[in-house]
Amino acid sequence: MMQSLFVGENISAQNSDFEEMVEYAIKAPSGHNTQPWKFFLAEKAIDIYPDFNCSLPVVDGTHRELYISLGCATENLCVAARKLGYQEEVSILYNAEGVCYIHVILQRKAGLSSSLFDEITKRQTNRRAYTGREVTTDTIDSLKNISFDNGIHAYFYRKDEDEFKELSAYIYRGNEAQMTDKGFKDELTGWIRLNKKQVEKTKDGLTYEAMGSPSVPTFIGRPIVRSFLKPKAQNKSDRKKVESSSHLVLFTTQNNTPQEWIFLGRSLERFLLETTRLGIANAYMNQPCEVPGLAKELRTTLFADKAYPTLLLRIGYAQPMPYSPRKETKAVIISHPGF
Repeated sequence: MMQSLFVGENISAQNSDFEEMVEYAIKAPSGHNTQPWKFFLAEKAIDIYPDFNCSLPVVDGTHRELYISLGCATENLCVAARKLGYQEEVSILYNAEGVCYIHVILQRKAGLSSSLFDEITKRQTNRRAYTGREVTTDTIDSLKNISFDNGIHAYFYRKDEDEFKELSAYIYRGNEAQMTDKGFKDELTGWIRLNKKQVEKTKDGLTYEAMGSPSVPTFIGRPIVRSFLKPKAQNKSDRKKVESSSHLVLFTTQNNTPQEWIFLGRSLERFLLETTRLGIANAYMNQPCEVPGLAKELRTTLFADKAYPTLLLRIGYAQPMPYSPRKETKAVIISHPGF
């Protein structure tokens, strides 16, 4: 009887640990803060599934950014697992329909360390203009030494380099394409949360606080937002942000597959946690990677068809922004495996 009691206590403690891992996993970034993930807690493993109900069919029609987000969540989960005393073994699997998901086997192990664990709750996407202060060469060199998964590469462009100016031009051209696309603007505005009531209701999306905007009633905010979703206005805003940054960082993949997108997400999250530790801010400038024609052109120009430009960041120094909301942990845990 006593043995059964202890076994039950161990199972209960493990379930609590697994839920805590999920709590940290969902602090990962995602496009428009859609949080496109679901978690199934098995006896000795956690499965991470895509939630296609939270996909972005216009800006992310291939689910590339969705799978990058799942990779980021996986990395957070693994960092938290090691902090809680579990060794992880990650596999990327496919169901019968060919849909990709992530399987993480977890085993108790003594003596594990997790140096970046504390950075998970501090990491944020900082969309404000930066101070203009340059990240030193030594610091950039240390970031280049971060371990990236197979096929993933990061290229750094300092703001006084020609490639920085070239990439900036691609960003502005991306705005011209996206801000004249009604479908893109409809999708974007659908994820913007204009006031506290909307934030508390959905616990997702691009919040007024994270965008540095005041809280306004929906009927007032929607027309205002749409009035700014124009190429000229967006480029004016982004030009100030880009020029205030220290570097642009372009991540590439070799084969542009879901498996590599997950690898990129894990590598990206390591990068983001390390930059957070160093006090370096970041924000996404993915327009050149999201507009197919620009991505193809950029691939040829910079990499001669040897790599796919997949994700673009700007980095620098800035005051913190308010944090984006997250759904309750139990809301993303499912009771049975599957999609």
